[in-house]
Amino acid sequence: MMGILLLFNGAFMLFSALFSWYFKDGAFHGILYAAIVTMFAGGLLQLSSMGFKKQIRKREGYLVVTLGWVIMSLSGTLPYIFTGTIPSFTNAFFETMSGYTTTGATIIDNIEAMPRSILFWRSTTHWIGGMGIIVLAIAILPLLGIGGMQLFAAESPGPSSDKLHPRITDTAKRLWFLYFSLTLIEAVLLKFAGMGYFDAVNHAMSTLSTGGFSTKNASIAYWNNQPLIQYIITLFMFIAGTNFVLSYLVVKGKFSKVLHNEEFKYYFFSIIGLTLITTFVVFNYAEVSKVATEIQLIGHPMILGELESSFRHALFQIVAILTTTGFVSADFTIWSPFLTVVFFLLMFIGASAGSTAGGVKIVRHIIMIKNGFLEFKRTIHPNGIIPVRYNGKTVVRGIVFNIMAFFILYLIVFAAGALVFSFLGIDFMTSIGAAASSLGNVGPAFGNLSPVNNYSILPPFGKWWSTFLMLLGRLELFTVLIIFSPYFWKKT
Repeated sequence: MMGILLLFNGAFMLFSALFSWYFKDGAFHGILYAAIVTMFAGGLLQLSSMGFKKQIRKREGYLVVTLGWVIMSLSGTLPYIFTGTIPSFTNAFFETMSGYTTTGATIIDNIEAMPRSILFWRSTTHWIGGMGIIVLAIAILPLLGIGGMQLFAAESPGPSSDKLHPRITDTAKRLWFLYFSLTLIEAVLLKFAGMGYFDAVNHAMSTLSTGGFSTKNASIAYWNNQPLIQYIITLFMFIAGTNFVLSYLVVKGKFSKVLHNEEFKYYFFSIIGLTLITTFVVFNYAEVSKVATEIQLIGHPMILGELESSFRHALFQIVAILTTTGFVSADFTIWSPFLTVVFFLLMFIGASAGSTAGGVKIVRHIIMIKNGFLEFKRTIHPNGIIPVRYNGKTVVRGIVFNIMAFFILYLIVFAAGALVFSFLGIDFMTSIGAAASSLGNVGPAFGNLSPVNNYSILPPFGKWWSTFLMLLGRLELFTVLIIFSPYFWKKT
């Protein structure tokens, strides 16, 4: 499996090398050598495993997924190192892990000075990691006689078990076809809205993966005077944060199933409510003229211009943080203390299960809240059987316990993450921001890691700790932490 993943990675590097050759940006040989080394290592691993039994059980599934992400991130550093664009291995690994985990945190100070092919490779790591390296790999596992269900379960450990097709490989193929199609559609729309081809493709890859890497130093704020571009990106961030099964049902014309989905309704109306609150605060209390370029509308240019700008930036940032995409159209940390708390809490919510977003996921919050309220009823009726219901169906108690355990573990890991950052001498706001953002795969944080700064200020160990939190968050804790438990290694 490691060999398969390295061959995939090397193939995408070759595609980036073609970009370098086309743009003549001076990085062609470095990326080509990285691709050759990666594919050679993958080929060796493939050859060394020939003749062995190809059977993946549950334990191997968790191990393959975790090691797969680490191996892909290690090999993904080679284009940066071989081209000299990020010579430090620590920085290169941070940027690569941030890419594959779709966190979007960066250590690059001047993004626009980077070769175009390196920026394309950077966006590619997002795009691969968005739907999941393992989901990509299991689409071809039947060719090797390997069943992929264990891998799919390990890579997608959330509470949703929806599948598009009974066969897991067909599910993976449908997911990737939908993922590719949406990326292509967004790129075309961004081009027509005024972006160049290169910027459009890169931002489409970053959006559908809910990653957040941009080709501009100012991120999406670079296009503050082109509202249509920001509205298009907002729409596709929303789609990327929706369960991909629901997106597939929309394509099939089954709108009623989407409209009656409980998680989608909470997701949609939460965005509407939070956007209206944020718009009100920004319009009345924040200095919009300092955080966004106004547009002049016919009739009352000043008032309507500020209102539209407040609404657009509020909507954009709410969707960007809730879906853990992390794009930036304005520095939301200076809007008001109230909104700073709101955005901090959003980092713990995440979007829908079955999406490319990170975070806890809305469905988990729904079930925890429902179970919490039902505890009042159970207290009054201790002998009653009062189940939690989701989408009209009873939720098995084991799933409820699993979700509560996940949330408690998530808070423990967050607290430990913040303590480690503070131990390194980092201030309180930056420490809790770095821990929440890394674990939630968000990107921008607070304090010295606000949207106008980057993660280059972290000490070397802080960067490694941040990458570990990114991996934990992307694989939803259990997949990684179970490997460190003694139960995993005991023979049964």
